[in-house]
Amino acid sequence: MYMITEAQRNVRIPPKDLGEDISDVIGSLSSETYEGRLEENKSITVLVGDAVPEGPGRIVHGDGAVYQTVKMKQLSYFLVENEVIEGIVVDVLKFGAFIRFGPLDGLLHVSQIMDDRVDVDEANKKIVGKDTGRTLSVGDRVRARVVSIELNEKSPQDSKIGLTMKQPGLGRIEWIDEDAKKASGADPAADGKAAKKKAKPKSEGES
Repeated sequence: MYMITEAQRNVRIPPKDLGEDISDVIGSLSSETYEGRLEENKSITVLVGDAVPEGPGRIVHGDGAVYQTVKMKQLSYFLVENEVIEGIVVDVLKFGAFIRFGPLDGLLHVSQIMDDRVDVDEANKKIVGKDTGRTLSVGDRVRARVVSIELNEKSPQDSKIGLTMKQPGLGRIEWIDEDAKKASGADPAADGKAAKKKAKPKSEGES
């Protein structure tokens, strides 16, 4: 989930920037220093804004830079185990699909995609259910659950996050809609035929 919070942090202003406008300098340095960073509370700072200096800066002996306390707003992303996420398929490999959600990618292993045997068409970036015929391809929107989290502190984007879609209410969004219609007694195939019939253009001479 995303959350906007306020924070007070220190920014190092190098000597070459000391003659510049302080507001512009701390704004760019705050973004450069803290965006994309994994915090102690396991959140990832996505964006930083509204950075303003708090009090005078301080100089450290032997370092020509100024260390300035800065008050800022930050957009953070918190990842929680068992959380349900929605994302987009960004890659398909022989062992599964990578799903992008928020600032992270998670792995949907082939064993966690559907209750069906699957074939992986890596060349066409597609996973196909042998019995159901359901497909999962790059660009598809899905709903999944987080089952494991191993965050990489140095490079959060390289964190190892495991996902599953083998539970009710999860899967490719179109599958979820189909399952909901079946559960209510509606026939998704009949709905599709009705829509095509309704959209069929009139032939010449029909009124």
